[in-house]
Amino acid sequence: MIHSQIIGSGAYSPERIVKNEFFEGLVENADEWVFSRTGIRERRFAREDQATSDLATIAAKQALEAAGIDASEIDCLVVGTSTPDMILPATACIVQHNIGAANAFAFDVNSVCSSFVYAMEVADNFIKCGKYKTVMAIGADTYSKILDFEDKSTCPLFGDGAGAAILRATEEDKGVICTYMRSDGSGWPLIQVPSSGSRKPVTAETIAARENTFKMAGKQVYVFATDVIPEIIMEICRKGGIQTSDLDYIIPHQANVRMIDFIAKKFGYPKERFLLNLDRCGNTSAASVALVLDENLRNGTIKPGNLVLTMGFGGGLSWGGLLIRF
Repeated sequence: MIHSQIIGSGAYSPERIVKNEFFEGLVENADEWVFSRTGIRERRFAREDQATSDLATIAAKQALEAAGIDASEIDCLVVGTSTPDMILPATACIVQHNIGAANAFAFDVNSVCSSFVYAMEVADNFIKCGKYKTVMAIGADTYSKILDFEDKSTCPLFGDGAGAAILRATEEDKGVICTYMRSDGSGWPLIQVPSSGSRKPVTAETIAARENTFKMAGKQVYVFATDVIPEIIMEICRKGGIQTSDLDYIIPHQANVRMIDFIAKKFGYPKERFLLNLDRCGNTSAASVALVLDENLRNGTIKPGNLVLTMGFGGGLSWGGLLIRF
């Protein structure tokens, strides 16, 4: 049986550190206000001249170096993002050009904060079908470009970043063991940029109304997340034939530390086994899981033989997870 194993990873967080005090103009005692509600202390913002593809390119090059392979060996490149460089062409094609992956075909997937998990699902299936040997999955977003900095309920939550993983076919009993992917289109209005496409094209009027910026129904999304996170964990463990106690680590989407506290209590799962960068990076959307994965592979926290559950959830509504043996 063919499995897809991660042979290299990479990540990039922009140099500009934005601490909670940045939002003092929106709310008093911003650091305490943001941290107490989310667990976030700071996040990174891309430069004005940095696009999503620029962040993704750096992460991709790091992943190639870690894997010890040439870009020409990549058969397919999938970029998960909801902040593409532009509406067309695909950001993946720009990254493909930047890294010299001349033999690959490239495309984007947009499942908002679930985008990296969805990209990994695509990569895993492409490899398991036997048609492709090596696939790169990237999660990258620059939410600082689309935030409404007059909306205190959303703008302090997000940061920018990119993470990449290279998957390769193996007959060894490791890699992606099983996956679980879902979406519920009835919830699409809860997370959106209203004026950004063909339904409501960007005009001077929509810009004046700030409809070209990110909108989220925070309370409803919190309820959604706390419903689907247990679902992901239970379904992945069921499909993998394991108990939650068999998991060495869980890498959740880095949205809100309160969600992690809720899940840790519900499952009696030690909080220290949830791998987090939320306090330092904020919610980096598609990059979220990928950044944490790379950090903990590089620092040695995730070791050979470890069983790790990764999960994403976000706009669409969309959610899903992967069980990976390293």
